[in-house]
Amino acid sequence: MHPYQDPSRPVDERVEDLLARMTLEEKAGQLFHTMLVMNADGSPVTETDGGPLALTTPQLVEDRRLTHFNLLGTHGARETALWHNALQEMAAGTRLGIPVSLSTDPRHAFTDNIGASFHSGAFSAWPEALGLAAIGDPELVLDFADTVRREYLAVGFRTALHPQIDLATEPRWSRQSGTFGSDAKLTGELVRAYVRGLQGPELGPDSVAAMVKHFPGGGPQKDGEDPHFPHGKEQVYPGGMREHHLEPFRAAIAAGCSQMMPYYGQPVGTDWEEVGFGFNKGVITGLLREELGFTGIVCTDWGLLREHSVFGEAHEARAWGVEHLSVAERAAKALDAGADQFGGEGCPEVVVELVGTGRISEERIDASVRRLLREKFVLGLFDERRYVDPDEAAETVGRADFAAAGAAAQRRSLTVLTDGPLPLSGRPRLYVENVDPAVAAAYGEVVADPAAAELAVLRLRTPYEERPGLFESFFHSGSLAFGEEELAGVLTLLRTVPTVVCVNLERPAVLPEIAAHAAALIADYGASDEALLDVAFGRAKPEGRLPFELPRSMAAVAASRPDVPNDTVDPVFAHGHGLEI
Repeated sequence: MHPYQDPSRPVDERVEDLLARMTLEEKAGQLFHTMLVMNADGSPVTETDGGPLALTTPQLVEDRRLTHFNLLGTHGARETALWHNALQEMAAGTRLGIPVSLSTDPRHAFTDNIGASFHSGAFSAWPEALGLAAIGDPELVLDFADTVRREYLAVGFRTALHPQIDLATEPRWSRQSGTFGSDAKLTGELVRAYVRGLQGPELGPDSVAAMVKHFPGGGPQKDGEDPHFPHGKEQVYPGGMREHHLEPFRAAIAAGCSQMMPYYGQPVGTDWEEVGFGFNKGVITGLLREELGFTGIVCTDWGLLREHSVFGEAHEARAWGVEHLSVAERAAKALDAGADQFGGEGCPEVVVELVGTGRISEERIDASVRRLLREKFVLGLFDERRYVDPDEAAETVGRADFAAAGAAAQRRSLTVLTDGPLPLSGRPRLYVENVDPAVAAAYGEVVADPAAAELAVLRLRTPYEERPGLFESFFHSGSLAFGEEELAGVLTLLRTVPTVVCVNLERPAVLPEIAAHAAALIADYGASDEALLDVAFGRAKPEGRLPFELPRSMAAVAASRPDVPNDTVDPVFAHGHGLEI
């Protein structure tokens, strides 16, 4: 047994022993954190024909020596556990047997976006982070994150690519559903609870490491466009509130978050270098490391170095401000900036080349590898936590008490904007749209014609503009106002029968006409039909308060400043609005 394999030895001693035994190629492999997919039966992918990834699992683990991966797609708990164990077996068979660290985007809510989060599937279903903010209860967030921790541990996830603590200050930005809204103070309180729930009092074998994102705050996107795409790369601060966006990150660091992800955005019009934050030494080393004192792992957002394919579509590297540099030069700039790891990339040969040419020293590589290896030891991956129990995974994920807690949170998060006839009583004749008639039948007599109904229940989603490309279609951007045809149809229904309207707020919808004509208006942030109807019929108590304001018009949105919270003129509903019924 080598010293690094001996669990009785101190972690730092084990790290140094292992580091001394590693080749440069093995060290370089640690600096990459890329995607994997699994087969439906829980086996690793060994063929890629028709698959979303260019390389097979053995090619990444055995040939390229990668040991950090995030899993794409939704699967059963038992199958995920089996796959995880097979992946760890593969890694155990490599020369040094370094275990895999497995990560995931959020999996406990309703959004399904391969670039940001996955539908809950087998996991317990909770409201989106915006819904947790609408409730505003740190103890609930602690319970939520602890549930996430237990469900993740059961299947082998050891790093959460969340929480997302950007401030929702640009109403059009597509990523707001994953945030805690526009309030920096509340976001700071909730992220403290979130990190504590995932990691516990300190990082250890029962922890899930929190990779907080997107430093230094990704909310102030010019025109609300997202920097996954070149037309959204600019991040601006016309209101001078750059420091305000740092407040939640100060709280996350104070809470002991293990990892940090810089965003893609390229700051414009500041004293920072106008390059994406993953390449930005003034931001990563100067601000994050030196000023804020962060000592954990810095992992870039996904796809900064090379062109890549998503759903068969070609996408350029998100190397904003350094597009002219070669792949190797981009990697060197990110390492010089202070990044430890490249998200969504799998090209360790680039790092080997940089060391071979003298552009980057091996000592610089060692500094990052030490951080990465140390976390594996602290999480128990070299010892008792390497494998999981598939039977325990099947019993734990989506457990009845976890599901009940998530369902209760859905009900609490619902935000009553206008109450009208709420709460409803009796068993009225109900006409429903975008509501499961079988569910509605438990609350009233469902009819097919609104003219025959005493009441209608209508569920809507925040409007967005269709964008070209399959991948970008998942990022709902652009106008927040209902189109003329859709709005006319909604208003016709509202004039025909008293209607309870529920709008899913993944962004701040512009809905003055609907607010004026609905019998009652409710906002949700991920809630089942049962949750909505329980609240409407007084069987559950809604506690939600708007986590951002709802603008009156798109002209007001366009005139607002992207870095200033709640900055539109005369909003229909102010931040914090919500009624009790």
